[in-house]
Amino acid sequence: MSTSAHEAMRTHPDILEMRARYERAAEQPPAQVVDGLLMMAGLYAACSAWIVGFSGQMNLTMSNLFTGLAVALLAAAFGTALARTHGMTFVAPLLGVWLIVSPWVVAGVTTSTGMIWSNVVVGIVVCVLGLAAAAMGTDLMTRSRS
Repeated sequence: MSTSAHEAMRTHPDILEMRARYERAAEQPPAQVVDGLLMMAGLYAACSAWIVGFSGQMNLTMSNLFTGLAVALLAAAFGTALARTHGMTFVAPLLGVWLIVSPWVVAGVTTSTGMIWSNVVVGIVVCVLGLAAAAMGTDLMTRSRS
């Protein structure tokens, strides 16, 4: 029973139309730019310890590596399957906030000015781009209902 009900929901015309709207939104140039920039910001965050030169701070290095990879993977998911991943767009701004506060929150870190600036700037970029990605899908849904 539950399998057939699940199958019926997956092929319901309203669900198919909603997915089609999300896919059309993901194909628009502004969405592609936001997703691409979000991916680049995530990759920078992942590599920032080696770029800025704080790879000796293992705790913050690992935090940035995993957070940056998570952001890059989310951006790739938004770019390839927005209809299925739009519900997770709220995670990107949260990861941006984590990047901002992590130099002060992660244990055992001796911060430098470069580390702080790097994390704060990339965190703000991730936060803003994540909010933009979330707003695009929300805007699409509200426009389509009118």
